Amino acid sequence: MRIVALLAALCAAVVSSHAAAPDLVLRDTITDQAYRTYRLLPFDVPEGVKALEIRFDYTGREARTTIDVGLLGPGEKFEEEFRGWSGGNKRSFTLSASDATPSYLSGPVTAGRWQLLLGVPNIRNGQTSEFTAEVYFQRNDKHGLPTEPAPLKSEAGWYRGDLHMHSEHSDGNCASRSGEKRVPCPLFLTLDAAANRGLDFIAFTDHNTNSHVKELTALQPYFDKLLLIPGMEMTTFQGHANAFNLREMVDFRVSSAKVPDWNALLTAAKNKGALVSINHPRVPTGEACMGCGWSPNPAADLSLVQAVEVVNGNDVESPVTGIPFWHEQLQKGHRLTAIGGSDTHDVTSNSVPPPGRIGVPTTVVHANELSTEGIMAGIRAGNVFVDTAGSRDRKLELSATYQQSTVAMGGQLSVPAKQSVTFTARIEQMTGGTVEVIRDGKTTRRTAIPAARHSWSFEETSDGKPHWIRIDVRDAAGKLALLGNPIYVN
Repeated sequence: MRIVALLAALCAAVVSSHAAAPDLVLRDTITDQAYRTYRLLPFDVPEGVKALEIRFDYTGREARTTIDVGLLGPGEKFEEEFRGWSGGNKRSFTLSASDATPSYLSGPVTAGRWQLLLGVPNIRNGQTSEFTAEVYFQRNDKHGLPTEPAPLKSEAGWYRGDLHMHSEHSDGNCASRSGEKRVPCPLFLTLDAAANRGLDFIAFTDHNTNSHVKELTALQPYFDKLLLIPGMEMTTFQGHANAFNLREMVDFRVSSAKVPDWNALLTAAKNKGALVSINHPRVPTGEACMGCGWSPNPAADLSLVQAVEVVNGNDVESPVTGIPFWHEQLQKGHRLTAIGGSDTHDVTSNSVPPPGRIGVPTTVVHANELSTEGIMAGIRAGNVFVDTAGSRDRKLELSATYQQSTVAMGGQLSVPAKQSVTFTARIEQMTGGTVEVIRDGKTTRRTAIPAARHSWSFEETSDGKPHWIRIDVRDAAGKLALLGNPIYVN
């Protein structure tokens, strides 16, 4: 019974409350005549429903009444109807074509007659129980599960994560338990490594599949301090891009009849609610890495893209780092947020340095809460920096003030010509390093960092034209340690 109670508590903890009323409310009165019997509660699902959630409860628990729950969909036979059975270990569940709460089977939510399946393993003589179920329909204009999980943390702050990794669901591989052979690497090992590293969030981005989404849903209650964001690396012959917060499949066949170019793919990802980041844009395309370089033909509409992976694994300041590509896009007026990702394929690697080590680099996002929507909103806003070494405590903040207006990284100020803007950088845990100011891709000034907590201000005079200003931080050895996003002037 303790296990049942724990599972129920975990389930309740990850489901947020509804602001809207349920679409349907099902009720049944259970008497002692129902002892060790099954009964059905029918309800109709209309056309256009993409996913559903059912939340339920019943009275009489204090008298040891137990009501188990399952779900049947339209069908002629039990095997066709069966959509899951959670018994007494949950008080809510969700189901969609691509995802489902553990105990339930993902699949299309077809219109027709559905039924809650109730089992009554125990109800004492003379007892009565009132069973109530709320049914919520998610229509086709939304994405993901009917309700998003409750935030792991509700306060605003800096959250550290890794936005690129792979598992057995694509080409992640590692040594088997015995060490005798290479095998597809279980997703759980990567999650465990990310949790041990102290990350706040990760995005799982296996190539051209969403088969890992159900596993992430199942494991989220266990990883109660690590946010698991679903995603997919859209892998084509003309470039790779991560689609974050994508639970559904998207047709990735660029240059095919159904997906003629990258714009078609980017539009499809947008319509499914995804945030898109171009991956490792300057890695050469060839037999060693087919399609790895960004080479859409025709050119992609970057208004459909929100971010660029400027650091992939250990490539910071290497010949293939994505920083120059990002700068080129900023100069063209595309306000893309710089992020990083480890691109981990083997989380168990013992090589030094390990290729694609989880959390290296770390993307640090200022968000209003630790939730998928919170992290996505933070990336879109651009108040983000990349910790290239994946530390747990280094920090970079940049703000700009003109008259009564102050903005952070990703923000914009409108400043007349000949007027000055005050920029303030705040750096932590980089004693002995150097702050660099970068204006329109060129380093304009440097200053030393004398203490573990360092604040430094500088002035920029507007010429009335558009510019972007950001800062980087180098460590005492001169290596790029922290990479900041821009503030835009005019």
